[in-house]
Amino acid sequence: MEQKAWVKDNDTMAHYKSSQDPDIVARYTNSSGKIAGKLHYRDTIEIFVGVEMRHFLDSFNTSALFSAIPALEVSMGMTESQSTWIMSAFGLTFASFLLISGRISDVYNPKIAFIWGVSGLGVMSLCAGFVNEIIPLVVLRALTGIASAMTIPSALTLLVNVFPDPLEQARAMGLFGGCAAVANVLGLTIGAMFVQWASYHWVFWFVAIVAVPAALACVVIIPPEISNTKDHVEPAQARWKGLDVLGVSILTVALILFIFAVTSGSTDGWASVTVLVPLIISILMIIGFFYWETLIPVDRAAIPPRTWFYNNFSVLFAVALLPFLWWCTVFTIFSTLWQNVFEWSAISSAVHMFPLGVASFAMSFTGPLSRIFSPKWMILTGLSFCMVGTVLLALGGGSQDYWSYIFPAFSLGSSGAMLTYTHTLIAIFQSAPSAMAGTVGAIFNGALQFGTAIGLAGVSSIETSVEAIHGGSHEYEGRAAAFWFLFTIISIQFISVSIFYDRSTDHTPQPEHGEPETPAQRSTRFDEKPNDAKLTMVEKAELVDPPV
Repeated sequence: MEQKAWVKDNDTMAHYKSSQDPDIVARYTNSSGKIAGKLHYRDTIEIFVGVEMRHFLDSFNTSALFSAIPALEVSMGMTESQSTWIMSAFGLTFASFLLISGRISDVYNPKIAFIWGVSGLGVMSLCAGFVNEIIPLVVLRALTGIASAMTIPSALTLLVNVFPDPLEQARAMGLFGGCAAVANVLGLTIGAMFVQWASYHWVFWFVAIVAVPAALACVVIIPPEISNTKDHVEPAQARWKGLDVLGVSILTVALILFIFAVTSGSTDGWASVTVLVPLIISILMIIGFFYWETLIPVDRAAIPPRTWFYNNFSVLFAVALLPFLWWCTVFTIFSTLWQNVFEWSAISSAVHMFPLGVASFAMSFTGPLSRIFSPKWMILTGLSFCMVGTVLLALGGGSQDYWSYIFPAFSLGSSGAMLTYTHTLIAIFQSAPSAMAGTVGAIFNGALQFGTAIGLAGVSSIETSVEAIHGGSHEYEGRAAAFWFLFTIISIQFISVSIFYDRSTDHTPQPEHGEPETPAQRSTRFDEKPNDAKLTMVEKAELVDPPV
């Protein structure tokens, strides 16, 4: 069947029809509306593999260190509080620089941001492998977080451009999350193998060995035609103003202080000056940032205030706080329990984590279901699985409870977390204009990181408090209390989605880059029959990405 695309005055909307032609997937236009060139099926696969490889490295880079931390502590003579900063330094800068990365991807070129981010990840990892001191390693981990932050929003922007069709986009977004889930489990296993049979240095060098060639390959395989950004139509000065440097700087500093405060709270005490002062300052700066966004023109704002009023955007942001928190809580609690209390080897502990990766990878293929069922029901199903899995983990965690409690809990809980992640990601991109893809990707991934930082601080505090009363760290009561706390969070989210998620705009095209519309307005506008006199038919395989 011949593939066609109908474009209404090169504006706002393209109506796609499926194609049986496997050789050509899309053809993009430049800012003038002229055909820029064909994007072949092979090119699409290469771009997708490149983006997924980078996402794999990001998750691997984090999970592999869980296996390497004990060896690092012994080698460098670190205390437990010092070793936490090897992980926290990455998370702090990663979450804080996501927004500026998203703005660069939207205003400039996502390909450039992506390639520089992957290159930086490889170079910083290579240097970290040669470091044997605490402070240089923490600094390099912080720089690695900045490099990783440059790649996530740009990767999502590239996926949105490569897969403009909603069904294909949903499938790509699902696999994007599934790749991270597999990398988390493989990272634990490969990291444990490096630590046991080589040295922890290879955890960093492995990332460099894969990242540097991947960056060079992306220079060739990612064509400039899919980077439909403002750099095609606006002068350099206008693009610079579009970054909202002041607003982004205020929010970046605020997030650094906030994450530092909540990360330090569980170790230094929530009443300490080193926690309260940065926490209060960060909250005031965040309030100042949102006030500043109301004062500047909408097209220059990093996060226009109207963003939060796009249909379901706010509730989806709240849901995004959960998935990574669930996985990180499980990784943290059981890695410590199995290795330090049960004295299992790092490899044995990693193998017992396999159900997490298998279940989540299987659920990553459910993306196309978002075009059949409402994302609301998919998200609620995922939250239900998470609730059941979390209850099982709270009830049983002993060395003899693996097959009766932990294995089914891992399978159900990880399936639910991936369902929630996948369909929240798909829904939040459909709720906002495609021109905001980089910013939306930054907001979504920022929510994942903030939920993890805040939630783990609460989990750690609850676990420590209960263990001080009930037998110490060798007993399971503190960990069970942490899982009941997590169950409470999931229950609140389940209730919130049930009440506040509006299904009236499900399966409708993305809104334009303008003021948010009511559900009735969106439905009416996109249900109108197009005027044939104003339609231009683009022949075979000329899928047009709607210009903004």
